[in-house]
Amino acid sequence: MKLTFNPKEIIPAFDRFLGNRGIVFSAIAVGGAALAILDIVIRGTRDLDLLEPEIPPAVAKAAKEFAQLHGLSEDWLNCGPGSLARELPPDWKSTVVPLFNGKNLRLSTLSRINLIRAKLWAMCDRMRDLEDLVALAPTDDEINLAAVWVKPLDGNPGWPAHVDLTIQILRRSLGRG
Repeated sequence: MKLTFNPKEIIPAFDRFLGNRGIVFSAIAVGGAALAILDIVIRGTRDLDLLEPEIPPAVAKAAKEFAQLHGLSEDWLNCGPGSLARELPPDWKSTVVPLFNGKNLRLSTLSRINLIRAKLWAMCDRMRDLEDLVALAPTDDEINLAAVWVKPLDGNPGWPAHVDLTIQILRRSLGRG
């Protein structure tokens, strides 16, 4: 089983796979796969994270069959970060951008600022997304906007200070400080 895959190869192949089954699916993708398709990062990923919609049964079945044929994890197509959709600013859906437009699979992704927000939150939460944030190369204004959004997302009294420390790490990694 492959630990990682190249989204630029797998997603068009999955589009063709869906087409052979007469399935059409549109979704909003985030995470490493979206960043790879946007040429922000150059690396493989383990999955294609979707914000919404929930994956319909026919698509879920096709994704599992596709995974078996291509040596992918059974849950390579998932809605793991779905809770993010509830936390994003109210207008987030109006700012999504096209990501992949196949014949049967159409993907969009978050706007740049919302990708930065999501990655900063993830970095503060699990300290794994620094590389992706550095690749996004956010400006100081974008970091500040993201911080204002991230700070109220956790009720822990130490969370805002943790966010500030995480931002210091990010700024140092960006060569700003």
